[in-house]
Amino acid sequence: MMADQQITCGDCGATFDFTEAEQEFYDSKQLSAPKRCKACRQARKSDRGPRDMHDAVCAECGAACQVPFKPRPVEEGGKPVLCKECFMKSRDNG
Repeated sequence: MMADQQITCGDCGATFDFTEAEQEFYDSKQLSAPKRCKACRQARKSDRGPRDMHDAVCAECGAACQVPFKPRPVEEGGKPVLCKECFMKSRDNG
């Protein structure tokens, strides 16, 4: 059983809780612990501006979609691209 952790934000220096439930979620997604508090994470995300979207075709259902990365053909080492609906289904089943 994990205990709640106190982490110091790398941006503002504030201390924030990294709860047991959050640790379990991060572990299940194979993510490292956060380095920024929630407010600094949100501020950093909003400062990024709009993302460039690229046209793609869903490998699962064949629907036209847009993704926030430039897809590479599978023949060139790229991975199959999924539309949002198929991606969410794959997450729920995996």
